[in-house]
Amino acid sequence: MADPSLTLERLFRDAIVAAFGPEQGAVDPLLRPSQFADYQVNAALGLAKVLERPPRQVAEQILAGLPLGGAIASAEIAGPGFINVVLSNEFLSGAVRDVAESGNLGLEPTANPDVVVIDYSSPNVAKEMHVGHLRSTIIGDAIARVLEARGHRVIRQNHFGDWGTPFGMLIEHLLDGGAEAAEHSVSDLNAFYRAARAKFDSDPQFAERSRQRVVLLQSGDPGTLQMWQQLVQASQAYFERIYALLGVGLRGEHNAGESIYNPRLAGVVAALTEQGLAVEDDGAMCVFPPGFKGRDDKPLPLIIRKKDGGYGYATTDLAAVRYRTVELGGTRLIYVLGSPQSQHLQMVFSAAALAGWLAPPARAEHVAFGSVLGADGKMFKTRDGEVVRLVDLLDDAVRRAKSVVHEKNPELSEDEQAQIARIVGIGAVKYADLSSDRIKDYVFDYDRMLAFEGNTAPYLQYAHARCRSILRKAEVELPSASAAHIETPEERALALALLSFPSVVAAVEDSLEPHRLCGYLFALATTFSTFFQSCPVLKANSPAERDSRLVLTDLTARTLSAGLGLLGIVAPDRM
Repeated sequence: MADPSLTLERLFRDAIVAAFGPEQGAVDPLLRPSQFADYQVNAALGLAKVLERPPRQVAEQILAGLPLGGAIASAEIAGPGFINVVLSNEFLSGAVRDVAESGNLGLEPTANPDVVVIDYSSPNVAKEMHVGHLRSTIIGDAIARVLEARGHRVIRQNHFGDWGTPFGMLIEHLLDGGAEAAEHSVSDLNAFYRAARAKFDSDPQFAERSRQRVVLLQSGDPGTLQMWQQLVQASQAYFERIYALLGVGLRGEHNAGESIYNPRLAGVVAALTEQGLAVEDDGAMCVFPPGFKGRDDKPLPLIIRKKDGGYGYATTDLAAVRYRTVELGGTRLIYVLGSPQSQHLQMVFSAAALAGWLAPPARAEHVAFGSVLGADGKMFKTRDGEVVRLVDLLDDAVRRAKSVVHEKNPELSEDEQAQIARIVGIGAVKYADLSSDRIKDYVFDYDRMLAFEGNTAPYLQYAHARCRSILRKAEVELPSASAAHIETPEERALALALLSFPSVVAAVEDSLEPHRLCGYLFALATTFSTFFQSCPVLKANSPAERDSRLVLTDLTARTLSAGLGLLGIVAPDRM
């Protein structure tokens, strides 16, 4: 096992069983990194309560069954019953060699792969993507990459808004303007939408035609559907340009707009009604999932068919759950949506479970996130009070990054500066989002996110580039992994950091919290910096020492690159 914590966990579980019998075999050793040793084991404190014995006595009995001389160099009791563990240099050296030789950095496929259906990004047709779409798109992409790296089958779903009443006015506006309006819809989606809305609000005849157009759209009128498809295709082409600029994995084949569920909505209502789960309430058909109450303490309804016979978001979302579990075979459904959608989603999940569409092993999870704020602590907007267009935000990040790159490396060619600026600028935006606990709001600050110091993408990208620079300057073929030999405290710290990569990725797989991976990568980069300052690589004391440190340097570069790659961020070889 490459990860030392997994080896220690096994050894301590065996020691606990040897000391207290097989009935304690499920006890978690509670390993934690420690400033006083490599790891601290805290199991004795919890066991002491169960066994009704003093914690230090329990710790002594655990130590009695612990094999020393292999992976463990020393183990001592501290405080009320903590066990401080120091790993042997030989064990660390062997583990580093194993990981360096592997092609996967110790990332083994999970033993229980899921079919993961992940819903993220979800912009609206005929509207430009804005800063509000940033978090869902970036967080969803990172989670999809992590789950794929763990061996799950991931099905991406871009559940964009391409159906409903607004399309009546948009199609009528398209028809009124002819070719000019069609061209306008492609070149400036926001302006096209605003013009249609203004006409709808000011022209009663246009508004009536728009309402009639909705009926034609929903009834499948060929000419109306053709106009609708024109709007959808223009928007899809625009979305894909943004996704390419962001470097996220959404493609046309992942499009799953609201319209694909339209033929399924009546069946959802019928199925829920037949099961006795849907009842009429004030003319509407509703499901009342247990445990949800309104301000008046009355059961909260999930409306699946309105009084006028129309369907809303709840019906579409229930149809999506049914489609994703029954037709796609999803066993883990993930919804990357803002925190305000929490109650709605929980009600949908509850209703789907009652209907049998979300039965074990299938389960659904809401990956909630906070808002992007401006420097004033309010919602991030332009100086004019408008919502920031996503393309403008990204272009500005790349422009600012180019100034930083030019300042640091003016000798690079214009093309090289432009290429690195795009990598750094886009990476900075993505990392600033992902490194924050997703449930919290964060302040969008170009200066902070583009800094080459602190927990930022440029700092990590530079750390990777520095590793690659060292390897180039060595002017030798990379030594065999067998050259790795851990001796100094700084080498030990770096080895421990490198070997914990698989556990960190597994933790993100479970928690769906990318900021944990960001924190790990930042700690790894700072650990390497300390190692580099204290342990000369190219000017090592001997060829053997140099070769060992080159292996560590290469493994650091590979781990930084792989970790950033899981976040959707490129790690350049030169900066």
